[in-house]
Amino acid sequence: MAYSLITLEQTKSPISEAYRALRTNVQFTSVDSETQKIMITSSGPREGKSHTVANLAVSIAQSGKSVLIIDADLRNPTQHKLFGLDNGEGLSVSLVQDQDYRKYIRETAVPGVMVLPGGPVPPNPAELVGSKRMKRMIEEVSEQFDMVLIDTPPIIAVTDAAILAQEVDGVILVLASGEVNKGYAQKAKDVLDKLGVKILGAVLNKVDLKTNEYYYYYYNSSDDSKKKYKRHKDR
Repeated sequence: MAYSLITLEQTKSPISEAYRALRTNVQFTSVDSETQKIMITSSGPREGKSHTVANLAVSIAQSGKSVLIIDADLRNPTQHKLFGLDNGEGLSVSLVQDQDYRKYIRETAVPGVMVLPGGPVPPNPAELVGSKRMKRMIEEVSEQFDMVLIDTPPIIAVTDAAILAQEVDGVILVLASGEVNKGYAQKAKDVLDKLGVKILGAVLNKVDLKTNEYYYYYYNSSDDSKKKYKRHKDR
């Protein structure tokens, strides 16, 4: 059974509004250069990156674009749970057996959103995501969909995300409010900077919305500024 996707079930909620703001910010990054293939990662586990991927995909699809989610977190695949899909086969099977990835892409209940599940957990995730087959697949799907969102493991935990960062147009870093270790967050940004990849921004997740107003932070690495958007909760 699928988990709750707030951008689908509560379209007028403050969180859905924040995802629409994130979608707009991502679109703004395409003004000077193409931003079509996006990797979403985090500094550590349980910061909500997979939920961010799924809800951002829904928000983008609601604007009329086609989106493919690639669950490249082969150590802990989650996207199939969020969309209520089977994970018996998927990306890992395609890469291991050198089979056509297209047979594993699944439709979802959300018009415009399709998912390539992670599949069974393999013994060599980093080797698989760093393969020529993976690189070729990312290039091919970018010609078939308006946007490609890639869910990866935390950037400082294993090498998988660092490898995939080389194959995308930009990276979004998800950080959990009140939970993220500041040292880990800084290290995650440093790793991405050293890789020379484009950091589209950082999403502050799990913000407390109990007060009458809340804030949505978006860090733009291109001008080294952090913008603070003030929103009011629905009354």
